Amino acid sequence: MTCVLAPPAADDWIALASGPLPVDRALGWAATPGSGGIACFLGIVRDHSEGRDGVVGLTYEVYEEQATRALSDVAVDARRRWPSVERVALLHRVGDLELSEVSVAVVVSAPHRAEAFEAARYCIDTLKETVPIWKREHWDGGSDWAVCDHPLRSVPGT
Repeated sequence: MTCVLAPPAADDWIALASGPLPVDRALGWAATPGSGGIACFLGIVRDHSEGRDGVVGLTYEVYEEQATRALSDVAVDARRRWPSVERVALLHRVGDLELSEVSVAVVVSAPHRAEAFEAARYCIDTLKETVPIWKREHWDGGSDWAVCDHPLRSVPGT
């Protein structure tokens, strides 16, 4: 699994990690002289989901090569839609996670807050619909794949 402890020299930080995501580092990396706003979305492991209470943890499984490619496609399409975007970080955990751990981080910087917010929302929504990452929920007495899973679609424009 990819190590995400250090940001890249490029303007897109795409990574899958089996350990905690470097959210503070991603926020610092996203700040550029031209960015007037940074929008961050963090997905957190919670104790319930659609139709299921008592969740105690999650396991994320992934096809690494395809997921990394799809994450890159999301960043490319966000830049096509919002050309002023400075930096995009799309970081996702894999493996076993406990309650309150960060499972996904989306960080976008842009000259103005509107573009940063819009691009970050687009990135998380599109990531959830296009990237081949599957979530298994665990609760006392059992586990199963998340009930809100859906078929994957292609990233628009790719």
